[in-house]
Amino acid sequence: MISVNGVTVSFGGHDLFDNISFLINAKDRIGLAGKNGAGKSTLLKILSGNQNPTKGEISMPKSCKIGYLPQDMIHQHGRTVFEETESAFEEIQQLENRIVEINHQFETRTDYESKEYSQLIEEQTDVYTRLDMLGASNVHEEIEKILKGLGFDRKDFDRQTAEFSGGWRMRIELAKLLLQKPDVLLLDEPTNHLDIEAIMWLEEFMETFAGSVLLISHDKTFLDNVTNRTIEISNQKIYDYKTNYSRYLILRKERREQQENAAKNQQKIIDQTEVLIDKYRAKASKAAFAQSLIKKLDRMERVEIDDDDTMSMNFRFPAPAHSGKIVVTVENAAKNYGPKHIFSGAEFIITKGEKIGLVGRNGEGKSTMMKMIAKKVDYEGKIVLGHSVLMGYFEQDQEEKLDPKKTVFETIDEAAVGEVRRQVRGLLGSFLFRGDDIDKKVQVLSGGERGRLALCKLLLEPYNLLLMDEPTNHLDIRSKDILKRALIDYEGTVIMVSHDRDFMKGICDRLFEFRDGMVKEHLCDIEEFMALRKVERLNELDLDKKEKKVEAAAKPVAVVSQPAAPKSNEAEQKAIKSQIKKVEESITNLEAKIKECDDKLANADEYTKLMNDKTFFANYEKLKKDLELEMQKWEDLSGKVIG
Repeated sequence: MISVNGVTVSFGGHDLFDNISFLINAKDRIGLAGKNGAGKSTLLKILSGNQNPTKGEISMPKSCKIGYLPQDMIHQHGRTVFEETESAFEEIQQLENRIVEINHQFETRTDYESKEYSQLIEEQTDVYTRLDMLGASNVHEEIEKILKGLGFDRKDFDRQTAEFSGGWRMRIELAKLLLQKPDVLLLDEPTNHLDIEAIMWLEEFMETFAGSVLLISHDKTFLDNVTNRTIEISNQKIYDYKTNYSRYLILRKERREQQENAAKNQQKIIDQTEVLIDKYRAKASKAAFAQSLIKKLDRMERVEIDDDDTMSMNFRFPAPAHSGKIVVTVENAAKNYGPKHIFSGAEFIITKGEKIGLVGRNGEGKSTMMKMIAKKVDYEGKIVLGHSVLMGYFEQDQEEKLDPKKTVFETIDEAAVGEVRRQVRGLLGSFLFRGDDIDKKVQVLSGGERGRLALCKLLLEPYNLLLMDEPTNHLDIRSKDILKRALIDYEGTVIMVSHDRDFMKGICDRLFEFRDGMVKEHLCDIEEFMALRKVERLNELDLDKKEKKVEAAAKPVAVVSQPAAPKSNEAEQKAIKSQIKKVEESITNLEAKIKECDDKLANADEYTKLMNDKTFFANYEKLKKDLELEMQKWEDLSGKVIG
């Protein structure tokens, strides 16, 4: 479908690509991989026609329609969401306007026998035929389906686009692209401003999308679910893997090991050849032989080992200050912005050391709850922080709150106090700010660099409660993995909001879902929750289809669809039983460890050795307390099992 032929791109004497070639075939799902600055976004710009290569060409059929979603775009204002989305059907709108003109002529003309009048009738027939081919009668239904899938409610359709944040306006642009049904979709970080449900919907849309897709994403799960081919840009070359991202990482590692082995073997040959050259160079009878060896070395094509981007963050959160067992208590909390109701009746307790995830669609109140806990906004009800809780708050736009006029070093140095001030340079180094980087102004940093700097500020205090609102925005996959490990190892309490499922997996085992003005607790991890949500959403779609069959009106109307109870309950029960199984395994493990301690205490010789071992007895008491908590959790979960 699209052929990239010998493309080279140069900037200031440096080649970004050097003579690369590949094909994009029908229905390909390609993920672009490579370290930051490798040229992934540049390649999308070239394919979209927004930038020309230095050398080479892009070949495609004249009829091939390209849809391109860049990271940054100019948004149009002065229209409603529905009107702006409808602009995707430009040809249909032109044809409908022509029909209006033709009908007006029919009303005013009387030359029924003329050739012009006959031509007008023929044109009307042709226009109606074309409208039918384009599916003009289903336009409103198509728009509604796409907008709802991307998270818009019907009440949003008549709101002005200027009322929405940049992330929501990006969704409108994505909706327009999808409605145009291009032959090739080029997507640069499409999930950055989507919530989990919208990402899942986009994944399902991609399954039935008839065209090809070439995308860049730092969402590992999204890449694995959508792509079947990975093109890596490395050392100005490309490497084409017919597989998804996770499998590509394995194959890439194998390829690099092969390159290293080949380079070692080649170096042995080079070393042996150089020894022979030195040996025979001085001998007149062997001088010609030595010269031939020198020429052989000159002609030898050296094995190149791909650059391994080892630059990555390296940090751990400091040990948290001591706090009480109860960290946050929320009682009957509610929030309204003027007449707009966000949620009400929120009730939950978060205990020391828990890792909690807040999930749900955008606009349902997740970030609002974080602001309420941080006392950033007024609210109804009661939210109480526990004894000696020291809170660190990473806001969704935390990187935008940094002073653009300050340097990287000044940003951290001025916020640091006490002993930490002596470690500022080392701390910045662990976040990849080294050498001259620390003297850069914040205003010239990339989004990822500002995100890393904002994270660095969190390490200046020994917080025992971290509020993390979308901490992975703008971070690459490697940085996300390092932050994830740091949060797993962190001994304090974490409350987080994230749309990145792979990031949340393994961190959170209790979730609070914000949906339809309420807050519901789920005693499961993100994978079990997504399985439950998928079942409920499929039920909603079934109900929606039944409603539409009954509904006779042409325009979309509000349909209140509730999940089908049996399947929803079945999924929820499955999640509860899975959680019970995990708790039972934990109980068995704790009981075994306590028995080992009891056996040691029952042995007179062992007891004598342990009498002064404070660590042993502290651990023994902790095991018993942990067992007590797990037993209580088991009772609570068992009470929720039906039948």
